[in-house]
Amino acid sequence: MPTTSATVKIIDIVVSDLGAAIEFYRRLGLEFERDQYMPDDHAGCDLPNGLHLMLDTDEARSKITANWTPPTSSRAFLTFEYDTPAAVDATYAELVAAGVTGLQEPYDAPWGMRYATVADPSGNGVDLYATLA
Repeated sequence: MPTTSATVKIIDIVVSDLGAAIEFYRRLGLEFERDQYMPDDHAGCDLPNGLHLMLDTDEARSKITANWTPPTSSRAFLTFEYDTPAAVDATYAELVAAGVTGLQEPYDAPWGMRYATVADPSGNGVDLYATLA
């Protein structure tokens, strides 16, 4: 057990195309601001409760982490909660109609949620869900 404590403040998603990622996440209600010092490689978005979501390009990440290479598949999923199952269905349909890759069509999961999954433009998994009535 660590002797000091830390607080999670930032989630960083690595993307191959910053503009495409910003547009994709805008469709899900997030507004990113490009960094004034690295406008082509880094953007951030403040979330509730002091959490900050960042987008970094592959190139930016390789400057931060020595010997870093992009993964071949997603290992983390950003998850968005919706008020109703119908909103999950509608959002999934809108995203797929806009050319987003659907990974799992909406379905009623056995744990009591309407669930669907899409991929952001870099292949990162994004879940959409709502609690079933």
